[in-house]
Amino acid sequence: MLLRKQLEFVFERSTIHQRTGRDGDLELKAREILYAVGAKRLAGLVRVGWNPRLKTAAGRADSRVKLISLNPRLSDYGEVEIDLTLRHELAHLLAQFRGGRRRILPHGPEWRSACRDLGIGDEVRCHNLPFPISERARRFFYKCPNCAREFPRVRRIKRAVACLACCRAHNGGEFDARFRLRLCEVGTARARCPRAPQRDAPTNAKRRPRSPRLSLLSPRAISLG
Repeated sequence: MLLRKQLEFVFERSTIHQRTGRDGDLELKAREILYAVGAKRLAGLVRVGWNPRLKTAAGRADSRVKLISLNPRLSDYGEVEIDLTLRHELAHLLAQFRGGRRRILPHGPEWRSACRDLGIGDEVRCHNLPFPISERARRFFYKCPNCAREFPRVRRIKRAVACLACCRAHNGGEFDARFRLRLCEVGTARARCPRAPQRDAPTNAKRRPRSPRLSLLSPRAISLG
């Protein structure tokens, strides 16, 4: 038979992970943070909530709808981690807001500058929280015809994708069909690569809209599957 304190502990842990939907307190806090750095317009648009669908990522920022989603598991690690993740995701929104329609890297210099303004200048791309790590088998292997870099993928690529490094080196960063990736192998799982525990989940919201048939990917980006 469980003791009273044990029963209370079990109940407390079970309710923590039930956090879902918008969080008014965190939303107010996010607006206060943005007001403090002069982003009043963004502060009036930002929304914050909990998303139980997030597994390995601590949070996600969608600049299209100014929405920050947080992993309910953060509650197990205290207010410090919640605040850090909130500011990390706010930095993504702030960086893209300042950049306008210009395409910026998710964790590039604009994001780094926003982190400093939000008081987390030493922030890193990935968290070190012990969230479950998902593993996905890479069955499709693509290769750049120019530099011969290999790009393992979980799913077959259904659009024209070129090697970003070669496009940057030889065509100013624009899509070039000469460097379009070619499927070189399909087979059983050659390796199971665990995903890095990202602070934020990938989202197309951080990228400038572009043609659905043309895409540029770096070896690091494409290897994440």
